[in-house]
Amino acid sequence: MAENSISSDHYSLKSVGTDAGSGLYPEIEYRPKDPVEFRPAIGLIACGGITESHLTAYSRAGYNVVALCDLDEDRAIRRRGQFYPDAWITTDYRALLKRNDIEVVDIATHPLERLPLIEAALIAGKHVLSQKPFVLDLAEGERLATLANSTGRRLAVNQNGRWAPHFSYIRNAIRRGVVGELMSVHQAVHWDHTWTIGTRFEDIDDLILYDFAIHWFDILRLFLGDRGWNRVVATRSRAIGQVARPPMLAQAIIDFDGGQASLVFDAHIKFDARDTTYVGGSAGTIRAEGANLGQQTVTVTTADGVFTPHLEGSWFPDGFHGSMAELLCAIEEEREPLNSATDNLRGLELCFAAIASASDGQPRYPGQVRMLHTHG
Repeated sequence: MAENSISSDHYSLKSVGTDAGSGLYPEIEYRPKDPVEFRPAIGLIACGGITESHLTAYSRAGYNVVALCDLDEDRAIRRRGQFYPDAWITTDYRALLKRNDIEVVDIATHPLERLPLIEAALIAGKHVLSQKPFVLDLAEGERLATLANSTGRRLAVNQNGRWAPHFSYIRNAIRRGVVGELMSVHQAVHWDHTWTIGTRFEDIDDLILYDFAIHWFDILRLFLGDRGWNRVVATRSRAIGQVARPPMLAQAIIDFDGGQASLVFDAHIKFDARDTTYVGGSAGTIRAEGANLGQQTVTVTTADGVFTPHLEGSWFPDGFHGSMAELLCAIEEEREPLNSATDNLRGLELCFAAIASASDGQPRYPGQVRMLHTHG
């Protein structure tokens, strides 16, 4: 759903009974919205582990994936067998981009390899969904966004957390005025991220603040909307007994106009994983909590009462459905997608500022730090 399509009027209310008792329940749209008619041919470049979620979402949505590309042909063949048995296989992305029938390309490589692929796809006249994190240099992201505009193509970023049911509900509820003026956003994730040991992810210097936390910086940016943010203070450290190369503990505090936000990441917790989000405003609060990122209970508290909406779906694969669906809707409706490259850069500004602060212990200001100087 496009951000500017959400009404600024107060949310509509329906009297119902909920898990928290009877009261007024806010009707908030949070599910991915598919295009009305547009079902283009889609090509996927890179068929690594995360693309199982991509293709699960696309196949359930009835999207038309016609080509799979990977340097490791066997990986592409496995994905074809799992999801799209008639898909064409290639190890050369240039061959995929030469196909005139393919209108949309999903590029799921790591950041360093992805930059030239996005550029080539836009020049070839394709609309592009880029994997996250988008870029390592804001100037490069701006250049790609400008290239997309000049070629008349749409460039979106797969910030799939935006369509996780609980995050999508909260961001839309904020825009509908449920909590009034936002003053507090506090999010914490406690889990075991040591599966990254021995993978390419372990080579990322700021594995937690960059590769993982970019979802939360992006979500925070959406929650805040046009509210100005001031400074970011962040830390990172190694957990007791950790074997993984990058620090597995990180946190950030962000000042924004009239409020504050905090993000906490404990990535070396072996027991009782927990994910929480708390949003406080002048007219109410919203709280989401669960044992993992896919199973969340949302509670809304206002002067009208306390209610717990029943949310369907989960982050995986619904978030991936939402990212591609928003790009397709934007193409069909001839507008910028909510997850456009330009919009995504605002979340990266927060992320880069936090990483710089964690590196030298000094407060940083979003937009002040333009690139990551060291990165695996």
